[in-house]
Parts: sequence; C-alpha cells; structure tokens
Amino acid sequence: MKNILLFTLLSFSAITLANAQQNALGLRLGFYYGGVAEASFQHYLSELNRVEINLGLDTSNAIHVTGAYQWVFDLSQLEQGFKWYAGVGGGAYIGKNARIGILGNLGIEYTFEFPLQLSLDIRPIFYLNRLSDDPDDHRFRHGGGALGVRYKF
Repeated sequence: MKNILLFTLLSFSAITLANAQQNALGLRLGFYYGGVAEASFQHYLSELNRVEINLGLDTSNAIHVTGAYQWVFDLSQLEQGFKWYAGVGGGAYIGKNARIGILGNLGIEYTFEFPLQLSLDIRPIFYLNRLSDDPDDHRFRHGGGALGVRYKF
C-alpha cells in the first residue's frame, strides 16, 4: 500500500512539474491613454506559442480588452531567462467612444529562476471603426509602451 501511495505521489509530482510554467498572471502597466492598468493572463500553448489576454482601465475609466496570439523566441545567448516575442490580435476600447481594432505586439521579457516574469513591450492598435467626428478620436493608436509583472505557474 505504501508503494502504491508513493508511486501515485511521485507520478502526480512529475505531471505537475512537467506542466509547470504553463501560465502567467499579473499586471501590465501601460504608458498610453494617460496610463493604463491591466490584469494580464498568458497561457502557453507550447514553448514557442502562447495566448495573452488583458483587461484594464485607463485614467478616464475607459475599459480596454485585448487578446493576442504571440510567438516566443529564445534570447538565452544574452542570459538564461531572456526571450522576445511578437504577436497579433484584437481589442476593444469602451469609453467615451466604443471601438474595436486589430493590434500588433512586440516585446522582451525576463523570467527569473523563481516564478517571476518582467516584460517591456509595445502594442500598436488600428481601430476598425471610428464612431465620432471628434478629431481626437484617432483610428490608429501607437499603443505606447508597457511594463508587465507576472507570476508564472
């Protein structure tokens, strides 16, 4: 009985470790729209691909929702833990004017030996709709830069 219990415990531990670091959850703090704070979730489809979903608010209390498919590239020749990524996706802005658009994403990240990830990226977005005649309601937003801090699990 002890051997079965030990085998089950070791098997469960091995499966858990094999699936480790498949997700990341944290914050993404953007330097655009006067500042954006987003909850950020990444789900790794493989070592080279992942999906990132963000939900946040800017300083005018507008809601930002984005999703991107990202390709991840190794930069371990700089130092172990460095990677860069590029992605495409879509997003919505719900504030004074509601908009939907397509986006690009380009960034660099570092994952420490403990499960903490820091990233710096840009995310330009091209809005497919423009619902007002307001000259400040631009179709293209540069997306600015953002700093991400996530816990990997």
